[in-house]
Amino acid sequence: MGSFVTRKQKIVKYRNDHFEKLDDEVAVEFPLTIVVDGQEFATMVCTPTYLDELVIGFLASEGLIRSSKEIKAISVDEHRGFAYVELVTKQSIQKEFYAKRFIGSCCGKSRQFYFYNDMKTAKTVVHRMKVHVDQCFRLMRLLQERSTDFQATGGIHNAALCTPDELVIIRSDIGRHNALDKIYGYCLQHDLPLSDKLIVFSGRVSSEVLLKVSKMGIGIILSKSAPTTLALELANDLGITVVGFIRGQTFNVYTHAEQIIE
Repeated sequence: MGSFVTRKQKIVKYRNDHFEKLDDEVAVEFPLTIVVDGQEFATMVCTPTYLDELVIGFLASEGLIRSSKEIKAISVDEHRGFAYVELVTKQSIQKEFYAKRFIGSCCGKSRQFYFYNDMKTAKTVVHRMKVHVDQCFRLMRLLQERSTDFQATGGIHNAALCTPDELVIIRSDIGRHNALDKIYGYCLQHDLPLSDKLIVFSGRVSSEVLLKVSKMGIGIILSKSAPTTLALELANDLGITVVGFIRGQTFNVYTHAEQIIE
């Protein structure tokens, strides 16, 4: 798998007052076009690993499917960069629902900007799992220990599906949202229950990332980086606990702090 994540690149490095020629590891960027029932649906750039999971998770996140059982067949042509999906029940894809911004309110509270499909698929989390402070630090440490491709390139995001005690799976991608779609696809393929799971994340918690966590029905995200204002407004409305800047022995709890206990 590693050969698809990174590629060796000859570089000239300046250090210690002189230039030297070296081989460096660079993150692979791969364009993938998803075709659903013969109709081009979307093109994304991604890391070319776990592409079946990526496609399934993306289609579920976009509201096109709810279960992997709704997919009759899926095939990936890695040479040409196409994924072909055939649905059990064919449907007319109205692209304006997936690309047009929709102004509405989340849970009847704050006025936010959404894509139309976000309004349909974002979930309010009602289960209230508790996570201990020590578990937050431990899970982030485990993610970082396994983030070898990031350490080699500096250009890969990592996400892990976890219980409070352990990592279940970890996925990497140049796009932080793609890493979450891969996890979502894996969960749909294996019918994993998610009410007792959380996400541990390497990157910034943007509104897009927060919405993907919401669509999975997961109520806690732990990140070593920062959130954005819109992500926190959504998190407040959707019942999601956002923990950021987990570094050393400190972190910030931005929303629904009662879920993190001492």
